[in-house]
Amino acid sequence: MVHSNFKLAEPSLLLTKGWINDEQVSAASGKTFDVIDPANGDVWTSAPAMDQVDTDKAIAAATEAFKSFSQVTARQRARMILKLDELVREHKEDLAQLLVMESGKALVEARAEVDYATTYSWLMAGEAERIQGEAIKANDNPSMRFFTQKVPIGPVALLCPWNFPLVIVLRKMATALAAGCTMVIKPSPETPTTTLALALLAQKAGVPKGVVNVVTASNETTPEVGKKLCEDKRIKKVSFTGSTAIGKLLMSLCAPSLKKMTLELGGNGGWVVFDDAELEKSADALMANKLRHAGQVCVCANRVFVQKGVFDKFAALVEERMRKLKFGHGLDHDSTNGPVTTERGAARAVTLVEDAVNNGGKLVMGGKRFGTGYLFEPTLVLGAGREAQVYREEMFAPIVSLYPFEDEDEVVELCNATDMGLSNYVWTQNISRAWRCFERLESGTVAINTANANTAESPFGGIKESGIGKEGGLHHGVDEFCVIKVAAMTV
Repeated sequence: MVHSNFKLAEPSLLLTKGWINDEQVSAASGKTFDVIDPANGDVWTSAPAMDQVDTDKAIAAATEAFKSFSQVTARQRARMILKLDELVREHKEDLAQLLVMESGKALVEARAEVDYATTYSWLMAGEAERIQGEAIKANDNPSMRFFTQKVPIGPVALLCPWNFPLVIVLRKMATALAAGCTMVIKPSPETPTTTLALALLAQKAGVPKGVVNVVTASNETTPEVGKKLCEDKRIKKVSFTGSTAIGKLLMSLCAPSLKKMTLELGGNGGWVVFDDAELEKSADALMANKLRHAGQVCVCANRVFVQKGVFDKFAALVEERMRKLKFGHGLDHDSTNGPVTTERGAARAVTLVEDAVNNGGKLVMGGKRFGTGYLFEPTLVLGAGREAQVYREEMFAPIVSLYPFEDEDEVVELCNATDMGLSNYVWTQNISRAWRCFERLESGTVAINTANANTAESPFGGIKESGIGKEGGLHHGVDEFCVIKVAAMTV
């Protein structure tokens, strides 16, 4: 059953077929799969269960379109992206409602995601015109000149997750368009509707036929679609956002053809609160960082380290704020937060809490599922042991887990003792300490006295097993979709 508050001003934005060569298409097999409302477990729409046959058609369309799209001028591409940006803003409320229904997040968060997504489309419209090469004079031969040129790499595969299905798809799509690449997008089976809506809006924005293609795969057909996109030599690059385990698998599939990859993978970031921190501000920021989208954010704080002298006070501040939250259906007017997105996520959240308690953690509040869908109570755990899953693994659940520490050296070592390296957060009023932590913490981003780890203008990506390459940023993201050619000549 569809929620009574779900009403689209433009109903055509809800597509129930795939998108290949600017046409809505069914799966070659004729099969479909259900899309579930995470807040109640109800089926609210469906999508084609596309497979390798459909993927081959999408790759063929992107390959053919690249012949002409790669010759489109930068200014023409910029205008297309600007028009797409305008259409996304125009349809903000409809896109936000689709986000709520497929991902479960609260409407206020969904609206914020649309706004955040357009920071990338706006930025990439400008980046399209800033793709430049160099002129180099040889140091040891005054008659030699070298000229570099950045050119689009070719058709690309964009493999996208369910936790931020609009912003991640639009970020990748706008960047590929800026570089002059055509694309095959595979959204998560949980969240196909916003990706399909973006494909339709790209068509309305004047993006040529075959440039944007969307293959919607079910949980059963996703492995074969991903394998096809990685192994097909017509695809020149894979951009993937998701788990580290899947990232490693995709990398192995791309290895035989040495396919270029951008991988934005998991995190296990620390939130470090020193005893001189502004505790009220840090507690407020932690709620925004850790509990948005029910904790299903790769850059959110996974381990909250609090210096012993202020541990009890900070824990009380966090509990006070958590008890004010209202978890429910994202389209209910009083909901501040929504459910986790999948049944397996809700089931794992229960296991995480049980394991934390079994490893010495004190359960202060929450810890249980409720309702008919995948809703999980906001949960606070104190002092779980370092063998607990909440300490060692990325949680993707609305669980806040606090750990005491003694001094700076100890907490830096604790934060770095992980294979992940996406983001860390430091709260202190000591500028020297803040700078030392920035230099010593092993992560792609270190946020100081803020919950915000990234923005469109700043390159985003992890180190260690949290990924390869960067997205966004001034030239960084576009460079990932280009190759450099060099001309040599004698004058």
